[in-house]
Amino acid sequence: MTVEYKFPANFWWGSATSATQIEGAAEKDGKAKNIWDYWYETEPNRFFDQVGPARTSDFYQRYKEDIQLMKQIGHNSFRLSISWSRLMPNGQMNEQAVEFYNGVINELIDNDIEPFVNLFHFDMPLAYQQFGGWENREVVDSYQSYAEMCFKLFGDRVKKWFTFNEPIVPVEGGYLYDFHYPNIVDAQKAVQVAYHTMIANAKVIKAFRKLNDPHSQIGIILNLTPSYPRSSNPTDLRASKIADLFFNRSFLDPAVLGEYPDELIAILKEHGQLPQTKQGDKELLKNNTVDILGINYYQPRRVKAKEYLPNPYAPFMPDMFFDLYEMPGRKMNPHRGWEIYEKGIYDILMNLKENYGNISSFISENGMGVQNEERFIKEGQIQDEYRIEFIREHLKWVHRAVQEKCNVKGYHLWTFMDNWSWMNAYKNRYGFYSVDLNTMERKPKKSAEWFKEVSLNNGF
Repeated sequence: MTVEYKFPANFWWGSATSATQIEGAAEKDGKAKNIWDYWYETEPNRFFDQVGPARTSDFYQRYKEDIQLMKQIGHNSFRLSISWSRLMPNGQMNEQAVEFYNGVINELIDNDIEPFVNLFHFDMPLAYQQFGGWENREVVDSYQSYAEMCFKLFGDRVKKWFTFNEPIVPVEGGYLYDFHYPNIVDAQKAVQVAYHTMIANAKVIKAFRKLNDPHSQIGIILNLTPSYPRSSNPTDLRASKIADLFFNRSFLDPAVLGEYPDELIAILKEHGQLPQTKQGDKELLKNNTVDILGINYYQPRRVKAKEYLPNPYAPFMPDMFFDLYEMPGRKMNPHRGWEIYEKGIYDILMNLKENYGNISSFISENGMGVQNEERFIKEGQIQDEYRIEFIREHLKWVHRAVQEKCNVKGYHLWTFMDNWSWMNAYKNRYGFYSVDLNTMERKPKKSAEWFKEVSLNNGF
């Protein structure tokens, strides 16, 4: 194999997933309910094929077998999350959960796969959501206690920690657009939840730094979706700038720079939407920024100026300032309805280089969801050429960013094996390995074999 696109030595090749999406065993071994367990119980009709999170891909029972498969396809790193409601049900440490996560971490390390551990991936314990979840500042303190427990239990072996995955999603889903529990539509609460999330991020980083481990890093994982304007007309440019403020910079700036953008504060102030803050918050955010940034990228956001003036009596929403725009001739993933725009990954990395101190980063998620992949089985294997092309074309732009001195250190696909997605259950499959939901058998897709070659050659 001729390697045209060579990556730096020790580049991270692997994949990512989350506890609720693969573990299963939702009611076993002392785990308490999280919001997903509860929401599925109360509204199963909102889940694809009414499939809930109780079983998912059974990683809880099969993690040793799965980690062997990761090793077989050249993983040197793997991001997982810890389930807060499993590790600390009702605020107390659960020994069976400690045993499970120790087993997973040790098995990864024994197979030369570095564990990247994320502390929160959309799965608020139900007990805390009943107190308002991230709306309630006391929940921030409970989260800090949970994070400190994780550092104490696993920090001797885990050297890459992440506070949150895509913290904008619980804000959008739970408090603006009604696609996650608690299904509240209230911009003021959305702003408060977003703010408390970043206070939680800073408090956990502060606690982490007290450990004083020079070999460990802590970061956050953000779904950075570039906002491209329809045209260079000032009204379109302003629309894209405001979309970027709400959906990217609202988390990126406090995480990396330790402060919120002035323009965002001005918009929220003008519309009476500023969050409640406490004395000392500003210093807390400024002094506790991330060491490393995970970047999740799937599709671009294309926006234009509003076609019509917003109703002055309608509730405040980010969409008051822009409309989404469908660019003619765009390349699409027809299975998922998402645009494919590979250069977006390069634009994100260049923005980090130019405006965020070239912070150490990696692609923490990128992937292609496809429905009914059985259509593509030939001789017993899913021939997912479309996924290989998707990864390869994105990696070409990552490679170009490396050549241009962007500080990017790895690429993780979403995801290792087909897993349960929040409301879509198993509708769209993303994995290197397919999972038979009846037998739980794992089978490599063609992309798994291709990725193994990329990892072995450190390029393609």
